[in-house]
Amino acid sequence: MAFSKGGDGIMAEINVTPLVDVMLVLLIIFMITAPLMSHKIKIELPKKSMTVAEEKLPPPITVSVQANGSLYWNDAPVLKDGLDRQLRIEARREPQPLLEIRADKETQYRLLQEVMSISKTAGMKKIGFITEPEKK
Repeated sequence: MAFSKGGDGIMAEINVTPLVDVMLVLLIIFMITAPLMSHKIKIELPKKSMTVAEEKLPPPITVSVQANGSLYWNDAPVLKDGLDRQLRIEARREPQPLLEIRADKETQYRLLQEVMSISKTAGMKKIGFITEPEKK
C-alpha cells in the first residue's frame, strides 16, 4: 500500500507483513494435512484364476481403397454392393473381427468416408486404419 508522507509524494515501499502472514498460515495448514494424505487404505484385489479360456480372435479383414475408387477385400477385388453384403455377414460373427482399411496417398477422403459409412451401416464396431511409415 502506498501512503503519503506529509504531502511530499507517494511512499514506494512494499509492506510484506500481510504476505508473510498468509505464507505462514499456508505453511501450518500444509504441515498439518501432509501426514493425513499419506494414509493408506487396504483393498483386496480379485485374484486371477488359473483356468482362463483363451479367446480366439478371428483374423482381421483388410479392405483396400485405391485412388481410382476400386475396392479390395483381403486383396480380392469387390464391388460396393459385395462389400456391404460381406461386411453384414462378418458383423454377425462372435467375436467380431477387426476391419482394417488401407488406402494409398492419392485416395480421396470421400472414398474412405463411403467405406466407413458402409461398414458402420453393416454393423462393424471394430474399425482401424493401416498406415505405412514414410520412407526417407
